[in-house]
Amino acid sequence: MSQVRLSYAYGTSQAPLVGMTIGEKFDEACQIYADQDAVVSLHQNVRLSYKQLQEKVNAFACSLLRLGLQKGDRLAIWSPNCVEWTITQFAAFKAGIILVNLNPAYKKNELEYVLNKVSCKGLVIASAFKTTDYQQILMQIAPELEGATDKILNAEKLPHLKHVIKIDEQHQGIHRFSDLLNEPSAEQLAQLESIAQDLQFDETINIQFTSGTTGNPKGTMLTHNNILNNGYFVGEGIHLTPKDRVCISVPLFHCFGMVMGNLACITHGSTMVYPAAVFNPLESLKAIEQEKCTAAYGVPTMFIAMLEQETFDQFDLSSLRTGIMAGSPCPREIMQRVIDRMHMSEITICYGMTETAPVSVQTSTTDPIECRVGTVGRVQPHLEIKIIDEQGKVVPRGKLGELCVRGYSVMLGYWEDEEKTKEVIDVAKWMHTGDIAEMDDEGFVKIKGRIKDVVIRGGENLFPKEIEDFLYTHPDVSDVQVIGLPDPRYGEELCACIILHEHHEVTEECIRQFCKEHISHNKVPKYVRFFKEFPMTASGKAQKFKLQEFMRNELNLQEIA
Repeated sequence: MSQVRLSYAYGTSQAPLVGMTIGEKFDEACQIYADQDAVVSLHQNVRLSYKQLQEKVNAFACSLLRLGLQKGDRLAIWSPNCVEWTITQFAAFKAGIILVNLNPAYKKNELEYVLNKVSCKGLVIASAFKTTDYQQILMQIAPELEGATDKILNAEKLPHLKHVIKIDEQHQGIHRFSDLLNEPSAEQLAQLESIAQDLQFDETINIQFTSGTTGNPKGTMLTHNNILNNGYFVGEGIHLTPKDRVCISVPLFHCFGMVMGNLACITHGSTMVYPAAVFNPLESLKAIEQEKCTAAYGVPTMFIAMLEQETFDQFDLSSLRTGIMAGSPCPREIMQRVIDRMHMSEITICYGMTETAPVSVQTSTTDPIECRVGTVGRVQPHLEIKIIDEQGKVVPRGKLGELCVRGYSVMLGYWEDEEKTKEVIDVAKWMHTGDIAEMDDEGFVKIKGRIKDVVIRGGENLFPKEIEDFLYTHPDVSDVQVIGLPDPRYGEELCACIILHEHHEVTEECIRQFCKEHISHNKVPKYVRFFKEFPMTASGKAQKFKLQEFMRNELNLQEIA
């Protein structure tokens, strides 16, 4: 009798886990690769070698200690991509100060909530992000800043926040970032090194806020061990070397930029290249050509935007070989164009979540294109994954269930929220992702969608991702999001929200007819609507809940009780 293969897999590797703190690994890289480019920020016209970056990191870390921040204190950074972000990242990590990543798109209420939630003692802010004036928003919460002549804040609404540091500019009550880069004394450096040597790799060093569609953001506690190893093994997955130069167009506040970008680079002696403060397809193409980047990161919509630039053919992208696409499914046609026209034959797909630091599953550089568009790859080294049914039992291969992850990458928990932590991490230390997945005989994982995104029509579970993947095959469709809308008869009905390619036209009925000819009737969207753009997160993901809210209002649909 043949034994049923279960949907369980673990990642093996000849490379061991990195048993170091990030500060130790950073210093090691700076010693080995001292004269090589560490970071290039093109929009700032800044280029730093590993040795120069280390000098600035040490100087800023010493300044933070001089201001009174201590090991375990929280330092937030609220800024788009820039070299100061990276200096802050490694300075905090080296001094044992917990870095708190803030979404550059936060508004007043979100900022106030997260700063108080984790009792931030320090805050680094940029001048502006698109239409956001950081200082102005902060002043709405803490008007006392204007009168802080000694640059020590005492604000009623932000009682823990004492120091605000602004990149590039001098203001009353605020420290200027550049003033905190003065060369430290031998005594100050000795104090920093003493603190760094005392740190443990299992201590929390980073808090990243994650939120669903409802409720307040949750602070994910990540350790040196979580994010350093994840960055290292993601870099191993695309075979990074000291000769590689990575175009990081994704936001640094997100794991994609900070871990998969910066930490993957410093663990391999590679160069971090920032084309712009925020993603700009033209600037990314320029950066790849000018800096001869060998790797590029982005979500599918970013690659689409680069490919659709009118001047795309004028750029020499022949230096590219690899990269990472993550965040949402990639249509086959886009993947083929990225491989053929951007020379990224070794591009990989990654899957993960902030709570797993982030990557759990990745394709290899040699996987066929079918695996790179139809799956998210196989389990990462030193991790376990399983797919379970509603009773918590591991399902046979080929069956759907919830994907769970266990290993070094799983967060310590949500900051001061034991209840929410217990909802996602069980007693056996498995992280329950909330994603519906399927594992094939070779261990490749397919993500079918979020459990909460499943549309239940007439008692039948429909997976929006499956319908989105199909609609991407329509020649006029550039981007698509499928959502569920309330329906008095079936409970829910499907709605396809579509962005067309530029200068393309098609009717709603044509889209429905296309569906009727190729997929079963129950998967044909009742509603089709065209959009110029989708509401997006700062990290480039479409916000389905906002689309649902918009469509419910437009169609005057009531929630079904």
